[in-house]
Amino acid sequence: MESAVTQTGGFSPGVAARVRLVDGRRVFVKAVGPEPNPEAPDLHRAEARITAALPTAAPVPPLLMALDLEGWVVLAFEDVDGKMPAQPWQLDEFHRVLAAAAELSVLLDPSPIEAPTIADRFGENFQGWRRLSAASAEGADDLAWLDPWARRNLGRLADREAAWIAAAAGSALIHGDLRADNVLLTDHHVMVVDWPWAAVGAPWFDIVAMGPSVIMQGAPDAMNLLDQHLFARGADPEEVTTVLIAMAGFFLHHSVQAPPPGLPTVRAFQRAQGEAALLWVRERTHWR
Repeated sequence: MESAVTQTGGFSPGVAARVRLVDGRRVFVKAVGPEPNPEAPDLHRAEARITAALPTAAPVPPLLMALDLEGWVVLAFEDVDGKMPAQPWQLDEFHRVLAAAAELSVLLDPSPIEAPTIADRFGENFQGWRRLSAASAEGADDLAWLDPWARRNLGRLADREAAWIAAAAGSALIHGDLRADNVLLTDHHVMVVDWPWAAVGAPWFDIVAMGPSVIMQGAPDAMNLLDQHLFARGADPEEVTTVLIAMAGFFLHHSVQAPPPGLPTVRAFQRAQGEAALLWVRERTHWR
């Protein structure tokens, strides 16, 4: 190794670096051990399995090596000479990412690899509104921190959330965690990285999942452009709203839990996404 530059962004507690080898080649290396977050190595193992199995036509950096040794997992990918989308989002970059996500969903439908269903992947997590409702009923949380509109509509949100698994079902391989920090823009391509959460579900799921972060990060006219994109792809509006409600509940419920080991900033990020998702839910439902 000749040099290494640490890369910022994302929420992994491990190492992420762009490395120049002595022969001039460049690779991207990520590594994590069982401390401080014992779940992190399994995510790297999942990413290795999924990335290695993706079709070569997918805009994903190839996996060059995976090493699993004494609890540590090290992955080496082909380095991409790209950049993350600007923050706040620029309109042209937003359109590029939306178009790339649409193309990727076509390429990966039906899923070319074995992966968990979206219900198996997220079923335990997407019960936020029901858990908040139960905590309120039990007197464990007065929900004073929650937006008054959400408190007024808590029962409706919990009821609608319960239908999200059927709404999100499908045959496409979805990324499951599409955000600006998992995208690299090159001169000619939009590369999608970090695939440990991949699952099989509705081909439009990633756009709904990305929406709250895009709204939070100031993409121009974000909700309207997201809605137009989903409509153009033929996504059922009621199913989209159902999944979005479940997503908002996930973010908001998790935002008030203790932070995971080694991830002290993730709860604030989830709160911001939850509040952005709630704005989009209100826009779509028109509930009072």
